[in-house]
Amino acid sequence: MIRSLNGRIHFAHVRNLKFNSPTDFEEAAHLSSDGDFDMYEIRKALYDIGFDGPVRPDHGRMIWDEVAMPGYGLYDRALGAAYLNGLWEAIEKSSR
Repeated sequence: MIRSLNGRIHFAHVRNLKFNSPTDFEEAAHLSSDGDFDMYEIRKALYDIGFDGPVRPDHGRMIWDEVAMPGYGLYDRALGAAYLNGLWEAIEKSSR
C-alpha cells in the first residue's frame, strides 16, 4: 500500500497491532514481534518511495508505573520513536 501511494504520503503515523480475530485488535508495542505488522518492511517501503516527512509513533502503553492519559504513555512512545529511528538508520546504511 505504501509503495502504491508514492508521493501522496506527507505524514506517517506508524503503529503495530495484534489481531485477536479479523475484526478484533489491540495496540501492540512497536517491535515487529509484539504485533502482526513487520515494522522493518513498513519503514523500508517508506524509504523506497523517498519519504522524508514526519513520523509519529503510535499511542503508548502505560509501562514502568507511568501515570498519564490512557493511550499516551510517554515512555512507550519514546521507545517506539527510538525503535523506528533505529530501523531507519539501519535501512539507510544497508542501502549505501
